Amino acid sequence: MTATPNDPIDDTANIQGRIDPAGAAGGGIVKIPAGTFLINGKLRMANNVRLEGDGPATVLKAGPAFTNNRGPAGGYPIVTTDGADNTTLMNFTADQSGDTLNGNVTGRLNEYVIDVRESMNSVVQGVHTKNPFTYSIAFVGGSKWCVRDSSTESATNGKYVELDGIHALNTSNGEIVGNVVDQRKGTDGDDGIAVHTYGAEDVHDIKIVNNNVRGGRHGAGIDLAGGSGVIYNIEITGNTVWGSPRGLHDAYYDGTKQIHHIQIESNSFRDNDIKSIGGAIDFERPVTYVTMANNTACNSGGYRLPAGTGNVNTGNTQSTAC
Repeated sequence: MTATPNDPIDDTANIQGRIDPAGAAGGGIVKIPAGTFLINGKLRMANNVRLEGDGPATVLKAGPAFTNNRGPAGGYPIVTTDGADNTTLMNFTADQSGDTLNGNVTGRLNEYVIDVRESMNSVVQGVHTKNPFTYSIAFVGGSKWCVRDSSTESATNGKYVELDGIHALNTSNGEIVGNVVDQRKGTDGDDGIAVHTYGAEDVHDIKIVNNNVRGGRHGAGIDLAGGSGVIYNIEITGNTVWGSPRGLHDAYYDGTKQIHHIQIESNSFRDNDIKSIGGAIDFERPVTYVTMANNTACNSGGYRLPAGTGNVNTGNTQSTAC
């Protein structure tokens, strides 16, 4: 790689110039060493390519002209799969520079810091995001993906809204495992982890397991955001949700399709803001086949699960102090 880290020169073309031929050759590994590399364009993955840094010290950082250029879906990703299959993003930091740039631009919510879009067999591992002005790690459409051992954080104050950490939108067969999500270092953050159907597409067969999550001031730790499509077959197990406005919440934006077949077991809810019913887990509308079992809540309120076909509410505990 010929790009020089830690200088003011845009490195987009240099890195893209390695991704493209690797894809054309049928696949390969593009390695990026430690250091900060300025990205004023948008990196687009190719089929069967792995983009791999040297750990958190490899930083892909939005440069001063980053908002002058939009990605293929009209937004501002640092990296997008843009329909490429069998891709891996691993071992680097993606810094969108929302603390220094004005990210309140047209298309801000069209694409995301790490944007896995309409792709199959996608892996995000050991990727750390910071200074977002949009969602941090998002899976849009596509199927068969996972994000693990990664982190997000939102630390700005009074600049942005709708800063979700990990967001699964109109997608299926995914895993969110072992991540650290903190959307409340500043006041702008929204949901820590969101599973979201928008329009008529369903979202289903997603595992949310063993994550440490703090949702931001505008959202919840984990949000099931329903619409005209259905959310179903979601496993939420072994997570710690802390310091959030509320722990787990259902919400509806563009429709009223019923959420169903949700398994919520052995999670810990700690020191969340709402201290009354629903502070830990809150289903406000009718749901069916929801199992809510063996969760613990301390200083976080309690649980709300309406009566419904197949619903199970058992073994959940609540205490006023942690």
